[in-house]
Amino acid sequence: MAVGTGDATTTATTRQPRTLGLLGRRRSKVRSRPKDRARSFAMTFFAVVVVAIFLSPLVRSATLSIKTPEQVAAVDSSLWPVSPLTFTYKDRDFPIYTVPLPDGTTKQLALIRKGLKQSQFADPFDPNAQSAPLIKWDGNWRDLAAVTVFDPHFENFTNVWNEINYPRLLLNTILIAFLSMIGTVMSCTLVAYGFARFRFPGRNALFILVIATIFLPGAVTIIPTYTLFLKIGWTGTWLPLIVPAFFANAYDVFLLRQYFLTIPRDMDEAAAIDGAGPFRTLISVILPQAWPAIIAVSIFTFVYSWNDFFGPLIYLSGSPDIQTLSVALANFSGARVAQDPGLIQAGTLMTLIIPIGLFLIFQRFFVRGIVITGVEK
Repeated sequence: MAVGTGDATTTATTRQPRTLGLLGRRRSKVRSRPKDRARSFAMTFFAVVVVAIFLSPLVRSATLSIKTPEQVAAVDSSLWPVSPLTFTYKDRDFPIYTVPLPDGTTKQLALIRKGLKQSQFADPFDPNAQSAPLIKWDGNWRDLAAVTVFDPHFENFTNVWNEINYPRLLLNTILIAFLSMIGTVMSCTLVAYGFARFRFPGRNALFILVIATIFLPGAVTIIPTYTLFLKIGWTGTWLPLIVPAFFANAYDVFLLRQYFLTIPRDMDEAAAIDGAGPFRTLISVILPQAWPAIIAVSIFTFVYSWNDFFGPLIYLSGSPDIQTLSVALANFSGARVAQDPGLIQAGTLMTLIIPIGLFLIFQRFFVRGIVITGVEK
């Protein structure tokens, strides 16, 4: 009995510190939760503010695209497209204002006759307003707030579509961007595969030389490149915009090479044992595992070619039928920006639909290809 009692006592005494320890841990976790929540709230709030600042010009452009020139030129123009609410009085339209009354209330009345010290109004909600006597109000009507209504004008998009032959320009831009994307992916994949998998004398020096071309300013090669294309008769065609994409570039070669290095070489050796050559290994082993990086390079190239302005400007300026959207919108905005800025913003927003759609569709692969590049498995 004594032994049993002693064991029970020992068990109770050993369990008590453990219980207190668990309670202490729980209390520490509870105490740390408010700090974690505050930190999480601060980070979320900061991220929301940064995103709001970054997207504010885009929001302004979107609201401007559904405004008429009158709405844009209004002195009290708001962010949203609004138009003054009017009332037809004896075959004429008069603006409606919010008028303070002597009894302390306010009422929406149509300003019929303006005066510096006294103005006359009509009640737009009175069925007999056309024949009823006008309401006299003492005060300066300029101090009154006009009543406005939300009045978007989506016809700006259809007007741009028709005025600048938007379907033709859209097709030109898509074809140039797609062909440039195909050429860049093919050439950069082959070059990156060679640097990542083949051992040959001077490989590192040659790779450094390729990467060093990144530091070469584009302005240095403009005149020699244009002279070359002019001599061979390529100006006025798409060839200067498409053919260089089939000769790789340092940015995408570096991105793909770093990703290829994360793929174990054991897979190459297993494929070689099965009789696969280097090209077969690239097609069957490397590429199926490198889709995130390939998609990232594809999106980079497509968006760059889609937004390219200087290249189409110098090579396609004399051929309006094969111009791209960037050049056509620049020419169009130069003539219409003062008359109808909403029309220009509508055309600009229409050019963003395809790049944004591509990013939203492939964002998972895009982000994965960027993050995992350079990380050793």
